[in-house]
Amino acid sequence: MRFVIFGAGAIGGVVGAKLHRSGYDVALIARGAHYEAIRARGLTLEQPHAIAENLRIPVAGAPDALDWSGDEVVMLATKSQDTAGALGALRPTVAVATPVVCLQNGVENERAALRLFPNVYGAVVMSPTAHLEPGIVHAYGTRLTGVIDVGRYPEGLDALCEEIAQALGESGFSSVPRSDIMRYKHAKLLSNLANAVDAMCEPGPTADEVIELAQEEGRAALTAAGIEFVADEVNDVVARWKELDVQPIAGRERAGSSTRQSLARGAPAVETDYLNGEVALLGRLHRVATPVNDALCELSARHVREHRPPVSLPADEVLALAKSGSYAGGPVRR
Repeated sequence: MRFVIFGAGAIGGVVGAKLHRSGYDVALIARGAHYEAIRARGLTLEQPHAIAENLRIPVAGAPDALDWSGDEVVMLATKSQDTAGALGALRPTVAVATPVVCLQNGVENERAALRLFPNVYGAVVMSPTAHLEPGIVHAYGTRLTGVIDVGRYPEGLDALCEEIAQALGESGFSSVPRSDIMRYKHAKLLSNLANAVDAMCEPGPTADEVIELAQEEGRAALTAAGIEFVADEVNDVVARWKELDVQPIAGRERAGSSTRQSLARGAPAVETDYLNGEVALLGRLHRVATPVNDALCELSARHVREHRPPVSLPADEVLALAKSGSYAGGPVRR
C-alpha cells in the first residue's frame, strides 16, 4: 500500500514525512514553490529538540505526474477551498475504487469526495504543525506528533481503517478507528470556528468574546440540524496540547492556527467559508441566527482580498458588523 499525500503542507507534509520515516511507501503531491523546493532539495521536517531532517520523498506537481499501481490510498490534505479542484484532478487519473481519506478541517470535504469516489474516509486531525516556507514543515508535538482518528464516511469501519490507524500509530500519532467519525469532525468544527478570529483579530477579551459567540451559534445550528457533535476529547484543546507536550522549535512557538498561517503565506484564499461558513449554511437551512459567523466569513474574505496582515483587525469590528442586522438571521444578542 502506498500513501499518496495530496496537499503536502503543514498537516499533509508532516503526515507524509512521518509515514516515510517509519518505512511506508509515500508520495507527495504539492504545488508551486513548495513543490519546486521539495523536488530540488527534499522535504525538511523540523521538530523540537531535534536536528532538522531532510527527507527525499517522491513528489509530483499533479496526480497525473505520478505512476499509479492501483494499490494507493489518497490522503487528501488540501484546504477545503481546494478540494473540488483536487478531486477533479484525481478523477481521470485514478481508479474509481481508490480510497480517499479526508485529512481536513470542516465537514464538507467527505461529501464532495463521495460524489466521485465510493470509498471515502473521514479523519479528525488534531496535530500542532506549521508550514510557512517552501520545502519546510514543522511538527511541535514531542510526546506524540498528533491525534488522527479515522472512519468510513458517513459511518462505519472496515479493514482499511485498521490499517491506516496502525500505520499512523507506528509513525508517532495516536490513531483510533471511529465508526462515528463525523461526530468527532463536527466537534472539531466547533473548535475551528476560532481560527478566523486567531488569524485576523487583535487578541484580547473582545476576541475571546467573539469566539465564544461564534461557538454558541455553532452549537445552536448543529443542534437544530440534528447533528451530533459532543466529543470532549476533541474540544479540550488545552488538555490535548499537554498530552502531546507541545514545545517551541528553535525558540519559536507555533505560528497560530492554519488560517493564520495561510494569511502569513499570502495565500489567495482561506478556509473560513468551510468552517464558520458551515455554521452560516446550517443556520440558514434551519432558521438559526448566526450573525457572528456570517461576519467572520465576510471579514475574512475582505482580509484576503485586501492583503491585510494577520492579527490586525480590531475584534470590535466583527461585533459591529454582526450587530448591524445586515444578515437575514438578525443582529447578535449579547
